Amino acid sequence: MKKKNNKKKSSLLYRIKKRFLKIKDAVIGDLDEEERTSFSIYEVIGIIVISILFGVVVGYVIMYSRYPANQVGNNKALREVVETYQEIANYYYGGMSETALSEGAIKGMIQSLNDANSNYMDQEVTNTFNETVDGSFVGIGVMIQYKDDYNEVVEVYENGPAEKAGIKVGDVLLKVDGQDIKGVYGDKVASLVRGKSDTMVEIAVMRDEKEKVIKVKRGVVELQSVSSDVINYENRNIGYIKISSFADNTSKQFSGALGKIEESIDSLVIDVRDNPGGHLQQVTDILSVFFSKGKVLYQIESKEKKDKVTSLTKESRNYPVMVLINRGSASASEILASCFKDNYPNAKVIGITSYGKGTVQKSVSLRSGNSFKYTTQKWLTAKGEWIDGKGVVPDIEVTQSNEYLQNPVYENDVQLQEAFKQIKES
Repeated sequence: MKKKNNKKKSSLLYRIKKRFLKIKDAVIGDLDEEERTSFSIYEVIGIIVISILFGVVVGYVIMYSRYPANQVGNNKALREVVETYQEIANYYYGGMSETALSEGAIKGMIQSLNDANSNYMDQEVTNTFNETVDGSFVGIGVMIQYKDDYNEVVEVYENGPAEKAGIKVGDVLLKVDGQDIKGVYGDKVASLVRGKSDTMVEIAVMRDEKEKVIKVKRGVVELQSVSSDVINYENRNIGYIKISSFADNTSKQFSGALGKIEESIDSLVIDVRDNPGGHLQQVTDILSVFFSKGKVLYQIESKEKKDKVTSLTKESRNYPVMVLINRGSASASEILASCFKDNYPNAKVIGITSYGKGTVQKSVSLRSGNSFKYTTQKWLTAKGEWIDGKGVVPDIEVTQSNEYLQNPVYENDVQLQEAFKQIKES
């Protein structure tokens, strides 16, 4: 028995196992150099074979966990895309950019959808898009107009960095951080003025024929997507709220605007003309102010199901509400208009037929800083109508006057004046 046991211990497998354990110990420094190197040729071969087999098994497990069968391996279409990319990257004889190849592939996929609302956006467009839907940006908070080779300040955002620093409407921008900006306009000026929050920028302006240098501390500037007014029409105080987009902060701004004027009005005009839409949650929150909890506002339909979106609050109103729309009113604006048209007893939609965008998009950010958006759902009115390509038809059709286009004041706005007349008769 003892002899048999010794024979077993001298077997190749046992010796390999023992040496393998010694290798493990050597790695952490428990063995001296002589023990680490005293292997026979058979032991080395055996260890190599076992290591290869072990590596194959572990590699297969890792590969399978990282790249499931439903990905590139078994997806013929995706495999062709990868193979084409590799073929061009490896063998194209002329100059080429792998980044450009990647962008071209993504653009091609989006374009192949043949969907006007699905598109690819480079970094500059992505930044502008994000600012619009976020409702804020980092800058100084001015609106400028290019005229005679210079940029003139035509609006200073309330409580923004520029206002706090003393920049005024009418100031003409001459330099940014010492750089002459004569002949520079648009995004190029914006890129010079903008920067990281809490950093300083020097703006040289011309005011009263004198050059003045103003230091401005950059900060987060909130975009105003809501404006309001109280208009007296034949001894009636009518509230007027203009919504230019549905950004992340629009419903908050709307609630604030309505709260300021509601005590002094007996009716309301909501203007969503030329409003391209935005976040559906924002229009949901705004509509919830006017309809009792549980009221169907609109519906969302995906591949799997159809959901009814209902009012979220116990609030409601019953005073006359007129909604103004035009061809530039789209998406969330059409949701708002159709909801009042379908659900609110004392409301009318006035203007011309809206754009007709009945789909919902998802935005996807890429590592490059670029992005794309594509259609994932469609929305239906509260009554289940899909207005895509058709638009919301107003209760009262009124075409805007040329006088208003040349001089946009309340008195020349025939659509707004029609809303006032309807309120008077209600």
